[in-house]
Amino acid sequence: MPYEKLEITTPAPVFSWANHPLGSEETKMAKNVASLPFVFKHVALMPDVHLGKGALVGSVIATKEAIIPAAVGVDIGCGMCAIKTPFTAEQLEGKLKKIRLDIEAAIPTGFNENKDVEKSAANWQRWRDFSDLHPGVQDLQRKAMKQMGSLGGGNHFIEVCLDTENQVWLMLHSGSRNIGNKLAQCHIHTAKELAKMAGNKLPDPDLSYFVAGTREFQAYWHDLQWAQDYARFNRDVMMARFQHIIEKHLAGGKATKPLLQVNCHHNYAEKEVHFDEDVYVTRKGAVRAQTEDYGIIPGSMGAKSFIVKGKGNAHSFCSCSHGAGRLLSRNKAKNVYTLDDLITQTQGVECRKDTGVLDEIPGAYKPIDQVMENQADLVEVVATLKQVVCVKG
Repeated sequence: MPYEKLEITTPAPVFSWANHPLGSEETKMAKNVASLPFVFKHVALMPDVHLGKGALVGSVIATKEAIIPAAVGVDIGCGMCAIKTPFTAEQLEGKLKKIRLDIEAAIPTGFNENKDVEKSAANWQRWRDFSDLHPGVQDLQRKAMKQMGSLGGGNHFIEVCLDTENQVWLMLHSGSRNIGNKLAQCHIHTAKELAKMAGNKLPDPDLSYFVAGTREFQAYWHDLQWAQDYARFNRDVMMARFQHIIEKHLAGGKATKPLLQVNCHHNYAEKEVHFDEDVYVTRKGAVRAQTEDYGIIPGSMGAKSFIVKGKGNAHSFCSCSHGAGRLLSRNKAKNVYTLDDLITQTQGVECRKDTGVLDEIPGAYKPIDQVMENQADLVEVVATLKQVVCVKG
């Protein structure tokens, strides 16, 4: 669907690809961001847009000479990784539970970390820059090293999927773990303190920002790029372990070559060129979708997911949605649905079926088909996937 311009009066317009009207809180959040003086051109809202902190999740904010750390959020570099394997559905028969148990044994979830630092994690080149990060995280290097190759909690997941040709895909969703969270918190605190000292009258303290050229901006930008690199490499480390497990079960341990690999952020900021100008683009729950960019748009743990290729739509700042987007908050989902509902909605998926993952029930998310329909002008679908194994964070 083409975007709609929201009927609100703000210095920068707001374009929305969502097929539902925004609620009053969401509208207020969109207005707050679009009122900031450094917002470039317009704010773009993706089809999965919903309430966030400071800015809506599913928003793309291009800015000139400033950046908002809380808009990027605390899970810096959160994103997706997927590989298409040479295996087919028949090879999985009778092995799904063993595969799930092996994944859960090999990749720590929730607040857990690895017992030891894996060699590939220890050899990561960017550890040498750790001492240049914010002073507030200097006691966390050992923890960050042990968490490299761990999933985290919430909506993070690891899945074995099948495409419409019955080809096996491996997919996972994770970010920069505790270190990214702590770095973000340190810088968000600094931005808020600066706003107070300057007497900035912001519509929301979570829109406190850094101005390009300042020491604080440089420090945040440096740490942001580091955490984004950590998140990407964290996904690579987990995917290598995940691939090894699948090869053990389906190829007798023999190494195989992926047919396609995708690794993309959906909570991050980068310097890009749009409308012939250099800008900072913050994608808060959105994937870059420049022409020929591959992206991953997952549904819920009982729905389809999509591998896509970008169409380079200028009005979305070459972006697309990062998933289905929540319909219900975690607490509401737990109040609305029962364990029986979870079992019904995840039928055919080898996964945990207990109250610990009830807040991630498929019914708590928007219908992914509708989300995809709304962004036909942003991406083309390369592969449609359905999970058969799901490990939740």
